[in-house]
Amino acid sequence: MPTILQQAMSLLVGEQPQRQAVSQPRPLKTLTDRQLIKLESEIGRTLFGAIPKGHTREFFCLDDDTWIWHEKWRENGQDKEQTVRYEVHSNGILKVEDSGKNYTMLKGQELMNLEVATRMYHERVMREIYKRDPQTGALLTAEPGLVAHHA
Repeated sequence: MPTILQQAMSLLVGEQPQRQAVSQPRPLKTLTDRQLIKLESEIGRTLFGAIPKGHTREFFCLDDDTWIWHEKWRENGQDKEQTVRYEVHSNGILKVEDSGKNYTMLKGQELMNLEVATRMYHERVMREIYKRDPQTGALLTAEPGLVAHHA
């Protein structure tokens, strides 16, 4: 059975069949989970400031309880990479690093930074990708002269 990291990475880079139609119409319904996560990560990767030259970064919400941060870069001629999984639990946020070898509960400034980032992510993803109001989920109305996106 694949790990959460393997599932997340396969959504980013692997092939996946298109989603089945759901009973309610929804925006972007022809995109796969992987394609949607890639779109969302384009926003997520920018939330923490400039990405250093030669680095790639991904930050996205995998499911209701899991956030993924992944960064790759080259240092001293060697490829480096770091993946952090943030798991939402009833007693706090668990930070899982190094393929599950290091576990810590978030606290202090790191917890506040993640909270701000996830709020910004939600706000921007809802508005920019799904064309929905982040508070109500209602379809955003078009500005005069623009065509509205319909679900």
